[in-house]
Amino acid sequence: MIMAELKVMNIEGKEVGSISLLPSIFEVEPNKDLLFRYIHKQLSDKRSGNASSKTKAEVSGGGRKPWAQKHTGRARAGSIRSPLFRHGGVTFGPRPRDWSEGLNKKMKVGAIKSALSAKLKDGKILVVDKFEMETPKSKEFVNTLKKIVPSDNAVVVLDTKNDRQMNVKLSSRNLKMAKVIIADNPGKGKVNVDGLNVYDLIKFDWVVLTKHTVEKITEVYGNASK
Repeated sequence: MIMAELKVMNIEGKEVGSISLLPSIFEVEPNKDLLFRYIHKQLSDKRSGNASSKTKAEVSGGGRKPWAQKHTGRARAGSIRSPLFRHGGVTFGPRPRDWSEGLNKKMKVGAIKSALSAKLKDGKILVVDKFEMETPKSKEFVNTLKKIVPSDNAVVVLDTKNDRQMNVKLSSRNLKMAKVIIADNPGKGKVNVDGLNVYDLIKFDWVVLTKHTVEKITEVYGNASK
């Protein structure tokens, strides 16, 4: 199995080595259907579903009949809480709901592989040996990113939630053209890449991975179902 080779740069943009990419992760045929399903799930999961209107049973108002059923010359009415009255209930109005969608593990893995492979095919993946900052500074982050990436439109995927990498994430939080993901969830007690997602991989022009992030992706997805 021939592996693709990518050069590894430091944060000054200078080549310091190379890294092999597993073909079963970075060189699969992109599945557009899986990409669509994963992105649709991500966007649906973000919907709050809190919109709500009151029905006839929930609005305030008396329970007695407004007027006699007959001999008044007016249309029959049973309650002032009816949707026909001002301040009455709403017919078929929005109600709280859960917009989240399900997607099985095999489809999620396939979508991640498709997104990574599509980016590699377009030559839009860059690898750095490490990306850390002493303190959160947006200007410093932007200047560093310019040395690595040809465009300022990029997502940076880091590998560990330590202080120095969290500073990188904090430095990007107010930027529209760049985003930092920390692909780690140590609370689960195992190695995983929960922070890695298809929406961000596809949304941004460039994907910047650290060397350890590539190793983690290979460890997690290397033996997963294709």
